[in-house]
Amino acid sequence: MSRYESPSAEFARRGFDSAASAARVWERWEADYGRDLPIDLRVFERVADRDQALEALERLWHADPQLFERIVLDEAWLLRVLLVLGGSTALAQTLTRHPEEALRLEHAPEARGADGWRAFFEDRVAPVGGVADGNGDALRLANRVALIEIACRDLAAENPVDLVHDIAAELSHVADAVLEMSLAYARAEVPGWERTRLAVLAMGKTGAQELNYISDVDVIYVAEPADGVGADEAVAIGSRLAAAQARICSAHTAEGTIWQVDAALRPEGKAGPLVRTLDSCRAYYEKWAKNWEFQAMLKARPAAGDLRLGADFVELVSPLVWRAGERPGFLSEVRAMRARVISLLPAKQADAEIKLGEGGLRDTEFSVQLLQLVHGRADDRLRSRGTFRALQELVDDGYIGRADGAEMETAYRFQRLLEHRVQLRRLRRTHLVPDEPLAREQIARSMGLRAEQLIDTWRASTRQVRALQQRIFFSPLLDAVSKVSTEGLRLTSEAAAARLRALGFLDPRTALGHLEALTRGTSRSAEIQRQLLPAMLEWFAEGPNPDFGLLAFRQLSEALRDTTWYLRALRDDANMAHRLARIASSSRFVVDLLRRAPDMIRMLASNEELRPRSAEELIAAMRAASARNDDAEAAAASVRALRRSELCRVALADVLGLADVEVVGEALSDLAAATLDAGLDLARRSVDAPEVGVVALGRWGGRELSYASDADCVFIVPDGTDDQGQARATELVRLARDIVGRPGPDPALVVDTELRPEGKGGPQVRTVSSYLAYYDRWASTWERQMLVRARAGAGDLALADALLDGVDGFRWPDGGLTEAQVTEIRRLKSRMEHERIPKGVPRERHLKLGPGGLSDVEWTVQLLQLRHAHAHPELRTPSTMRALACLDRLGLVDGTQAERLTQAWRRASRLRNAIMLVRGRASDALPSDTRDLAQISVLLGYESGAASGMVDDTRRLMRHALDVTNQLFWA
Repeated sequence: MSRYESPSAEFARRGFDSAASAARVWERWEADYGRDLPIDLRVFERVADRDQALEALERLWHADPQLFERIVLDEAWLLRVLLVLGGSTALAQTLTRHPEEALRLEHAPEARGADGWRAFFEDRVAPVGGVADGNGDALRLANRVALIEIACRDLAAENPVDLVHDIAAELSHVADAVLEMSLAYARAEVPGWERTRLAVLAMGKTGAQELNYISDVDVIYVAEPADGVGADEAVAIGSRLAAAQARICSAHTAEGTIWQVDAALRPEGKAGPLVRTLDSCRAYYEKWAKNWEFQAMLKARPAAGDLRLGADFVELVSPLVWRAGERPGFLSEVRAMRARVISLLPAKQADAEIKLGEGGLRDTEFSVQLLQLVHGRADDRLRSRGTFRALQELVDDGYIGRADGAEMETAYRFQRLLEHRVQLRRLRRTHLVPDEPLAREQIARSMGLRAEQLIDTWRASTRQVRALQQRIFFSPLLDAVSKVSTEGLRLTSEAAAARLRALGFLDPRTALGHLEALTRGTSRSAEIQRQLLPAMLEWFAEGPNPDFGLLAFRQLSEALRDTTWYLRALRDDANMAHRLARIASSSRFVVDLLRRAPDMIRMLASNEELRPRSAEELIAAMRAASARNDDAEAAAASVRALRRSELCRVALADVLGLADVEVVGEALSDLAAATLDAGLDLARRSVDAPEVGVVALGRWGGRELSYASDADCVFIVPDGTDDQGQARATELVRLARDIVGRPGPDPALVVDTELRPEGKGGPQVRTVSSYLAYYDRWASTWERQMLVRARAGAGDLALADALLDGVDGFRWPDGGLTEAQVTEIRRLKSRMEHERIPKGVPRERHLKLGPGGLSDVEWTVQLLQLRHAHAHPELRTPSTMRALACLDRLGLVDGTQAERLTQAWRRASRLRNAIMLVRGRASDALPSDTRDLAQISVLLGYESGAASGMVDDTRRLMRHALDVTNQLFWA
């Protein structure tokens, strides 16, 4: 201490946070020892929490003054003691409660290894014949003393990051010894314990021998009867031993606690029995175990109890573990589980998570484990339990490039060291970097860093891991097919095919061919593809059909081979590239549109670009496009091309989840209106005809079009139009329908006029008066129902409105429907369902005419509109959903009925659209092909692998809608 400054100033300069309190401690020592106290304050420089260390050292002084004097006279010993006192509150409490344990730090502790720690704990606990007496405090104290030794080695290391693996192994050896000794205590509580052979299998980080300072210790228990004992009795005794062991390890006493024993990884999890026999385990893992359980079994290791029995269990499950990569949906399930973990992180914790956050410890561990499970089936050199060793083996054996492997190990070591320091500070199970600046500063100091360095290095490590994941998984695939050299990489084409198969590609050989074609040569495009494809392959693998996604990407890339913007845009805009990968692996319909109009890929860069245009915007754009071409055929082609582009815009928004089913229906309806308007305008170049109005009917009238819907409508000319004028108008309509509906490379708009008076036998065009006369004299009840969804659609809207005004009395009759009319509607619906469902299609899978399908919902709503709209004009809407909401508000249906009909209608409508998007062709039936169902379920927002859940949910919704239909339509 300087003679020229006050004690508190000196402590403040030395970085003590409570300099005044520290100075008072120093003054008390000086009062007892004089001013020649042999402590140089520089010894505190490396101590994490200097104030805590000084206060604990004072408590140790009070507890044992003679030991205190010995410690402060030996600067190296003092440093070791201070590092522990300032590094961990809990360990500081143990040292001040038991100062004699500081003698263990007189010399620098060395690694003991598994045998050394087993001997240490046996000496402290002193079991006799495998049984320990007492309440377990001797074990708890021994565990704390072991942590003191290990923490001293860790905190005193010049380069602690290099010691991370060794520290984790030592902590695992301690855990093994604790499990053995806690079992000895448990035997004292369980009479007849010798009648069972109980094995404790270590799982997770304990099994991998890479444990943290404080963590749940994952275990599985297996029991076998001793000679002459029944299996049931052995399992019952084993269960009591396991429960006692868990209680001993988790109990809190004056000597603290150890950790939780977690057996949740056992067969059936927490719902299953705590202890099973070997035969029971065999039956479970051969018949019922899920994919993730085999991934967990990769780390299984005998840790305590009957080690021979534990080895038998590992021998049992090991062959199953190394076949897990072949199981259907293995990788997609693992990815979904990882994504679910990330999604469930509280928002305020996500950015502080060392273990579970993106780019954190779990990502490195998952990457290593997946590569082990993919390639370890045929290469037993990769069958290590621990992440550190497995990563090195993957590098040594050519499955990961040396540079990538070294970078991933560096990031993993740093994150494990950070996790250790965060846990050691309060000896609590946590994986969060604390928010408090002081805590961060102390943790950084214990790692030899400044606080700002700590956060910057950690963030950089997570970014690095995220990038490495793509390179480690996918770059070797490119190297295997494009002959691009990577330092130390020897991935064969067979191994590359195995990796692709595990990632979800059904035809890995063809996929390798696509990769070779995309990356062949030394051109700038090939080089950018080699940069892009690691990320693109990962995103294809996330999708429901990665094979088609890669094929589609190749086709689009070849279509845009000569452009300058395409690959550069994808390389520079990861969100745009990710969206394209999702589109490519999800929708044949959109890919077909993009192949015809690849420039539409630009729209993926912005949500605003994907906003559906209004009818007015579309009409103006189509008129402008046709006006630029004097040639009629070229003008028609420009209209069809613009329709294709707008159809692509809507479908892109749909696949990306930016437009719900009602927005899509309105957008497609507006597009149909603009397209038919443009067709009529172009037809007038060839035909001099009177004005023509268009009344939209059916789904177009309700603004509920799907991708495969025809545009149902009728055409009107003004009253007073003579026969010649009607003939010209008919020719105009024929030509317009041909322009917009002509088969060709662009999607056609089929205009259907079969709902007109007299159907196919009636004239295509009528005057307003002719229509009104027909509906007044000859119309059937079904035509009254048809007009419920009628509205002005295109052409001369005033003409269309004139007709609709004239038929209001017909479609909304005073008093509603008669009973005879209701009966007629019911009979017609029954006949349609009987006649129109195709043979071979199960009724319950038909989304339109099946039980609870679109027809049930729409006919129920329309029947209620026809009955009540005369009294409630607000029901006079062509929209099914708006009418249903109005019926609910008016109390004509109850809330539950309205909700069930709404959910079923939206689900069936979404499914019809999704079927078209996925398959590129329309269908009203839920497909039976499992691959199609998988893609459709993902489009509907289900996780990969949840197609059966989607089907079950759909059936439930339709069943509920059928119940309501029976109540409201048929009752």
